[in-house]
Amino acid sequence: MNALHYVGAAIVLLIISALGVYSGHKVKTARDFVNGGRGAGSGIVAGTIIGSLVGGASTIGTAQLAYTSGLSAWWFTLGGGLGCLALAAVFVKPLYNSGISTLPEVFAHEYGRTVATTATLLMSAGNFLTITAQIFSGIALITAVSHLAAIPAALIIAILMLVYVVFGGLWGAGIVGLCKTVLIYAGVGGCGLLALNLQGGALGFYRALEPERYFNMFSRGVSTDLSSMLSVVLGVLTTQTYIQAAISARNLRLSRTGVLFCAAVTPIIGIAGISVGMYMKLHYPNAEPAYALPLFVLDSLPPVIAGAVLAALLISIVGTGAGISLGLSSMLTGDIYRVYIGRQADSPKLLRVNRAIIAAILASAVLLAIGNPGTDILSWSYLSMGLRGAVGFLPLCAALFLPGRMPPRFVTASMIIAPIGVVAGKNVMPPGVDPLFFGIGCSLAVLLAGTVIKRVRRIK
Repeated sequence: MNALHYVGAAIVLLIISALGVYSGHKVKTARDFVNGGRGAGSGIVAGTIIGSLVGGASTIGTAQLAYTSGLSAWWFTLGGGLGCLALAAVFVKPLYNSGISTLPEVFAHEYGRTVATTATLLMSAGNFLTITAQIFSGIALITAVSHLAAIPAALIIAILMLVYVVFGGLWGAGIVGLCKTVLIYAGVGGCGLLALNLQGGALGFYRALEPERYFNMFSRGVSTDLSSMLSVVLGVLTTQTYIQAAISARNLRLSRTGVLFCAAVTPIIGIAGISVGMYMKLHYPNAEPAYALPLFVLDSLPPVIAGAVLAALLISIVGTGAGISLGLSSMLTGDIYRVYIGRQADSPKLLRVNRAIIAAILASAVLLAIGNPGTDILSWSYLSMGLRGAVGFLPLCAALFLPGRMPPRFVTASMIIAPIGVVAGKNVMPPGVDPLFFGIGCSLAVLLAGTVIKRVRRIK
């Protein structure tokens, strides 16, 4: 990067910083921090969700996987769009009308505190892995365009995430996320169009690359790619950040409008990343795949614009990690600290605890990231989405649509057995079948058994 690159980056970062300071003035209470005081419009809802969903995995991670596997890299953003569609069509209304602030509150109301605590702890692990994936993306971005090593790059990303959300909470995630959405779609979308034009259109890619590998949505295997998509869909439906955004709107119509907007635009960014990834494979065949998008930006765009796009990529990574951190800290504060430790804590105290937990989460994610260098970014994202989806999806559906039918102890057992089933499935399932299906099947079997036993006992 030269001086003009830094000028473009500085302009974007100054805009984002100003919006972050402005959003901080809107936070007066812990409720404002967590759900915006239920005063958000559809733009804030969309900005929060896209700001968290479209991050390093959707941009740098998608280009990285497209570099090696082509169209198969689309499943992450396509799954994100389908997950938002399902959230808007089926889940937004009962969640909004429930009056909850966190996902475990749904479980506590239907099944009791033990189930809620189990859900919080198990799903927190999945959220934490998403944050770690963003740290990986940030390391790839910063080391690709500078002489910094991985450790200082990881620290920079974590500090920026902390500043991004710790002052403004949901207002910060939403207002900055909305601006970031415009920047990232203009920047990465423009890169995708440029790569397509430089290669002579889709036909140029098709002629130059191996079609069976690069133009096959299932090039990694049907089971692998379908389970990847399912992981993201279920992950969206069981992620605190996205639910938190949906229930922050002033009314149900605004909530649904914001989520539907996310469903429409999320898959688009994946196509842009795929175009860049395939272009870089053709013209830089020996490059590090994780560097595909940052190197394309540096080499193909005018310096000031390139700097602005790189800053937008940085903010997209920071925004996703910060948004997921906010959701995770909200669950831990509301469903662990407030229940078991600070029962008498007032709103200012809860706000301080929420912010302190965010700092601890980010510090832990940095340690995990620097201890696992060279990891595929999307693999962490798929794992995190699949883990929390396997744990929470079926119990959530039962709580919202089949109230009173599931014995709490069987729900707890289903949550525990789901991740165990995913791990065990790697050894017991035939080759080509993803263990996620086995984990969800185990969870479903436990819930069905609980329903049958409860019904038999009623008959007796």
